[in-house]
Amino acid sequence: MTYRQHIEQRLSRETGTLVGQGRRAVALAYPSPYVVGMSSLGFQQVYRLLNSLPDTVAERAFRPDDDDPPTGPVLAYESGRPISDFPVIAFSVAYEPELLGVFDVLSRSGIPLHARDRDEHHAIVIAGGPLTFSNPLPLGPFVDAVVLGEAEQLLAPVCDVLFAGGSRAWVRRELASLPGVWVPSEHGSALPEPGRADDACLPAHSAIRTPDTTLSSMALVEVERGCSRGCTFCVMRRSTNGGMRIVPPARVLESVPVEARRVGLVGAAVSDHPRISDIVRALVDRGCEVGLSSLRADRLTSTLMELLVRGGARNLTVAADGASERLRVAMQKKIQVRHLVAAAELAREHGLPQLKCYSIIGVPDETDADVDELVALGHDLALAAGPRTKVVLGVSTFVPKHKTPLADAPFPGISTATARLERLRKGLGRGIELRAESARWAWVEYVLAQGGLEAGERALAAWQDGGGFAAFKRAFAPFEAERAVRLARAG
Repeated sequence: MTYRQHIEQRLSRETGTLVGQGRRAVALAYPSPYVVGMSSLGFQQVYRLLNSLPDTVAERAFRPDDDDPPTGPVLAYESGRPISDFPVIAFSVAYEPELLGVFDVLSRSGIPLHARDRDEHHAIVIAGGPLTFSNPLPLGPFVDAVVLGEAEQLLAPVCDVLFAGGSRAWVRRELASLPGVWVPSEHGSALPEPGRADDACLPAHSAIRTPDTTLSSMALVEVERGCSRGCTFCVMRRSTNGGMRIVPPARVLESVPVEARRVGLVGAAVSDHPRISDIVRALVDRGCEVGLSSLRADRLTSTLMELLVRGGARNLTVAADGASERLRVAMQKKIQVRHLVAAAELAREHGLPQLKCYSIIGVPDETDADVDELVALGHDLALAAGPRTKVVLGVSTFVPKHKTPLADAPFPGISTATARLERLRKGLGRGIELRAESARWAWVEYVLAQGGLEAGERALAAWQDGGGFAAFKRAFAPFEAERAVRLARAG
């Protein structure tokens, strides 16, 4: 199947695709494949809102799949045109390694990677997305502007500037005058305050339903925004606008298409919504299957679980986040062992075939004894869940992020993280499945998350060198040397 046929097949399976005409054409690009991009509620929200602006049409584009041809231009899905034909390319970037996808999409489209190398004949390249809540600086050399934070109320003024007919230099100056917009050529490394949307803009909801994603054919609707909890490792802590913003149940339900039969309720802390059971009950009574993006173990009740099972739930996913009770207290994570064991008991009570528990290893002050406590938790969960419920422990390596209390904490080190993952694997044995993310790629995420404009240049060098882990080690060797000096001085 050709790349174009791949796109046409996916379009034929979509519901809600927006196809329009407009003088103001935007290629809305996601720097990961379709299956990832179309699972992003933020990406779908921007797509829907751009297409609602006067005389504006947004068409989607994605980093081609691994089985697509390795060369050739990236195409917009709705029209099939190369994105290089568009006057504006807008990237939605979720996390640091997607910078490689930005390089890939621009390069395949024949667009110079550095913003300084583009002239009046090239598209204006802007970016936004979840990454802008922490550290967008590595994007700086490659974009004309970045919309920081929540974009809902910034899209209209940004588009007015982009399509006003001015020169590239004029557009950059005008964008730099807008609140919540970072223009590297004007601001340097100084980031303005991120945008904050009014509560009236909530909830975000998807435009398109498609079976070709991990959230197959789900209508996605935001139930709340931000998180009122204070977990010290999390970018979304006590955000946005100082805490969690609750969407009234009636507004959530109005945002679900009448014909939708699968609904995903989305947010950083969905189960913290004080009326989440009422929302789920109303949807289940409609005949909908319902999934929740985030369940907190201390908010689970038998009633909510019963409703979720009625809504088609077959798995239960919760998070411990810290390896031990001591570390969870230090991280201001209020989940305790008793909450997690109670969740496992609910999984058994309601006949769920799988319980998944997420955790992090490598946080500051962690020892082997903490890892052993995580092993013990895994066995406790398996005992509480019973023999008919499979227990899966998902583990990632701690990556300190900007704008969190642990922003300046050290990365645990690849060898340390790998040793602790192996300790976990041996301790859990065969009865509990361990799904561990790569400690090596956690390090790549770390050096990008902590870096400035120069980190973007080093990432480009790594991409040009093949984009593998060894290439990143070579490109970021100076960073490692600088970090070693800083740690030595601090010690």
